[in-house]
Amino acid sequence: MNKIGLIIRREYFTRIRNKTFLLSTFLLPVLIVMVIAGTVYLGIKGRTNHRIAVADQNGYFKDYLKSDSAIFFDFSPSVDTLNYAEHNCSAVLIIPELKEGEKTIYRLKYKKQLGLANIDDLEKRVNAAITDHLIFTKTNITRSHLDSIRASSDIAELQTFSDEGKKSQASSQGLSYAIGWACGFLIYLLTFIYGAMVMRGVMEEKTSRVAEVIVSSVKPFPLMLGKIIGIGAVGLTQFLLWVGLIAILILVAQAFIPQELMQEVNNMQKVNAMGSAQMAQGTEAAKQIFAFKQSLQTANWTLIIGSFVFYFIGGYLFYSSLFAAVGSVVNEDPQEAQSLLLPISMPIVFSFIIMSIAVQDPGGSLALWASLIPFSSPIVMMARIPYGVPTTVPYWQLLLSMTLLAGGFLFTTWMAGRIYRTGILLYGKKPTWKTMWKWAFHNG
Repeated sequence: MNKIGLIIRREYFTRIRNKTFLLSTFLLPVLIVMVIAGTVYLGIKGRTNHRIAVADQNGYFKDYLKSDSAIFFDFSPSVDTLNYAEHNCSAVLIIPELKEGEKTIYRLKYKKQLGLANIDDLEKRVNAAITDHLIFTKTNITRSHLDSIRASSDIAELQTFSDEGKKSQASSQGLSYAIGWACGFLIYLLTFIYGAMVMRGVMEEKTSRVAEVIVSSVKPFPLMLGKIIGIGAVGLTQFLLWVGLIAILILVAQAFIPQELMQEVNNMQKVNAMGSAQMAQGTEAAKQIFAFKQSLQTANWTLIIGSFVFYFIGGYLFYSSLFAAVGSVVNEDPQEAQSLLLPISMPIVFSFIIMSIAVQDPGGSLALWASLIPFSSPIVMMARIPYGVPTTVPYWQLLLSMTLLAGGFLFTTWMAGRIYRTGILLYGKKPTWKTMWKWAFHNG
């Protein structure tokens, strides 16, 4: 056990003192924040405004299709399907005569494709215009009264709560989606990075013949176990540092928010604390900051971070032992490693694909079964947990998933250890999974 501790310390301190580790640990959170801020800024500044000509054979869309900063509707009779581009129009909307009770196709002709969001927005506006026209023609309501009703009808806001029996906990679907996706992606990424690091370390020691010197004083299995634990501790340290740095960046960012704006947010929090159903008055920016802070408070961060640590360690141990087994049988040809990695990497890739589905439907059967199977549970279960325990993820599912994962990494570590003890000292023979299977289950 003392020798395993020495190996763990060697692997751990060798890597955390590396410049690459320091740069990736301290610069990555800053880079992520800069990329997100830059993306939002470019998304706002680079948003395309469209001028759309309308060829209306009904005669009433001019009264109901309202222009704004995103879409301007041009009803000039001189603009048609042939010359709309010459009048600086992105497209022309061709609406034939619409007959009540009959489905009619209207068309959008363009020279440059509009975005999917623009197409969806345009379709909703046309449908809303038809609805307003029917209301106007079939009732005694005036257009001005109809516009007034629509302008004053946006007074309700949906807030979701998870039913936990005797109490209800406020929840945020958007935040749950973001946390689930981020946690699943991080485990997916770190499993590949640190698993490959284990494999490269084993390969380097084997090809340089250092392993022969080490195994003269340490048995192969404790050597492999020490290497895996040491590199895993590096990954866990990096994650915890990321959490701390992100928290510091959020606190620093708050210092740049104007004092008047923060006062508005505090007033909203006081109104909310008194249990008022009315939203306090404030600017749009204050409302967005208030909503963001409220969303952060709804998440069970203790459970999320604790579960992430467990599933990262469990997933890492499950797969890194297999990466170590591959590294132990590979000689100097890197192509050998690539051919052997496919059965290991494909379950990780499939888990990421399933995770992308699970964050949208965390209670579905695919998400349920994938979160129990050890091959995929580290990534998929972390996509489900932010949606709530025990609401979305019952306790029995979480405990069963953890138990199966623990049993899974004990099995893969045992199997990889049997492969490692033979492969690390074997040279000149091209490895195959059939040979590795024989070493794992048929050797004495």
